[in-house]
Amino acid sequence: MSTRTLIRGGLVVTAADEIHADVLVEDGRVAALAAHGTPAAESWTADRVIDATGRYVIPGGVDAHTHMELPFGGTFASDTFETGTRAAAWGGTTTIVDFAVQSVGRPLREGLDAWYAKADGNCAVDYAFHMILSDVDASSLKEMDHLVEEGVTSFKLFMAYPGVFYSDDGQILRAMQRSSANGGLIMMHAENGIAIDVLVEQALARGETDPRHHGEVRKVLLEAEATHRAIQLARVAGAPLYVVHVSAEEAVAELAAARDKGLPVFGETCPQYLFLSTDNLAEPDFEGAKYVCSTPLRPREHQAALWRGLRTNDLQVVSTDHCPFCFTGQKDLGRGDFSKIPNGLPGVENRMDLLHQAVVDGHISRRRWIEIACATPARMFGLYPKKGTIAPGSDADIVVYDPHATQTLSAATHHMNVDYSAYEGRTVTGRVETVLSRGETVIENRTYTGRAGHGVYTPRSTCQYLD
Repeated sequence: MSTRTLIRGGLVVTAADEIHADVLVEDGRVAALAAHGTPAAESWTADRVIDATGRYVIPGGVDAHTHMELPFGGTFASDTFETGTRAAAWGGTTTIVDFAVQSVGRPLREGLDAWYAKADGNCAVDYAFHMILSDVDASSLKEMDHLVEEGVTSFKLFMAYPGVFYSDDGQILRAMQRSSANGGLIMMHAENGIAIDVLVEQALARGETDPRHHGEVRKVLLEAEATHRAIQLARVAGAPLYVVHVSAEEAVAELAAARDKGLPVFGETCPQYLFLSTDNLAEPDFEGAKYVCSTPLRPREHQAALWRGLRTNDLQVVSTDHCPFCFTGQKDLGRGDFSKIPNGLPGVENRMDLLHQAVVDGHISRRRWIEIACATPARMFGLYPKKGTIAPGSDADIVVYDPHATQTLSAATHHMNVDYSAYEGRTVTGRVETVLSRGETVIENRTYTGRAGHGVYTPRSTCQYLD
């Protein structure tokens, strides 16, 4: 049976346009747009009409960096694919790209299949996967080609976490050479983990065990150095590079310098680096543990450089790196030793709203909001125009957004499966009202109407900035 939904009276905001238009949805896709009041729009009939008067009509968000159920530091991220994608929907995000993990010594395929199994039938919104390479060798390099063909077209490597995810420069170069040949995109966690481990050991020996020392040992210069090194290795390999969770002014400068040379180098930052700082890490009574993530929060003065990078397109994407751990029972594994605090923050539900607040505050324009949160992540990871825009033929992943409503972010009202909010008590302007995923209502007038299993796995093409 064909179903038609008409979204009437709103301001449609995409990365390219702002138009007062009605949107016709048919069989899960956008069928047409027409200006309010025109004969075309007036002639449309539908099974359901959504009144978007006074609202924005925006594409569903694409969060290209989440970690549901990730094993880390002897525990697991507290959001499952079910709870995490439900929370994503509440926050106006309709597609996540999560990370399947290769175990050292095991095939990529085994890790990918394990993540397929975690997500299958459990997701409220659509999902895709990147692959974490923990062990670069002849067989995993060969497997990269097969994964690209299957629609897993990006591979994350770590210059941090020796003994866990770490790859040395030779392994990184080999993986980059392979991606240069097969069209894949290397994503890099750029921190000098070998040097950081020395500083961690020295800090603990001095009795510096509080959460704030997590930020102090993970030096800005060691992020900048690793970013520089990753760029040079990518140049040698002739490969594109995407640097995840950029947090520091000096790292942005390395990306800007590379992009000024015309290199295919891209950068992502996250809301925590735009809105939080080392002040949070220094909160007393171990409260700072709530804010431990890597790369770490930086002194507040770095925020201006990140906003500037987003405006100048030296940074292209804002993702969350959503990786929640409860304060009680997980974060407190690191009491007395900051190096044992699980690294990660909750945020998948807050990203679209925080970035709308950035529009209100004058940091970015409305269209840039949609660009960095929807369109560019979709293009970067081969999902556009199926995802990331509102255009005929696109999936009807659509958010009706109230730009005037205010809300106070709090663990008491969020839907992420975690016992604290990184933005507790912060009031923001703008709120998701109704969310469609492939034409089906997932949130309707601030009520959850979705279901586990609606979300489907979405294979990806290669990076659309390299065509």
